[in-house]
Amino acid sequence: MDFLASTHLHITTWVVALILFFVALAMSNSKVVQIILRLDYLLIILTGVALFIKGMDYGEGMLYGLKFIAGILVIGMMEMTLVKKAKGKPYTTFLVLVFVFFFVALFLGFKLPMGINFLA
Repeated sequence: MDFLASTHLHITTWVVALILFFVALAMSNSKVVQIILRLDYLLIILTGVALFIKGMDYGEGMLYGLKFIAGILVIGMMEMTLVKKAKGKPYTTFLVLVFVFFFVALFLGFKLPMGINFLA
């Protein structure tokens, strides 16, 4: 489980997911990209759970739990955005929520002890 609990692997999976999300958003009916994106969601959740379990050793379980919930909300809002766009309905609200929850998860992820400290 040490390989899955790698911060670099988790960051790589969500960077790939963001790229695939914007590709899927730009290409209206790309089912292949959406399937790959959903597979990447599973990898994000798998590495996130591994990091969550590892993060319990740092004594900040509540903040890691909030980050986990924010990450799940990001995935949910990304999926809702793509579904709304595919149905031809307005999706701007969900797109804004993707960015709000993403920045919450990003802030918590870099603030917590297992995150990368850019200011050091």
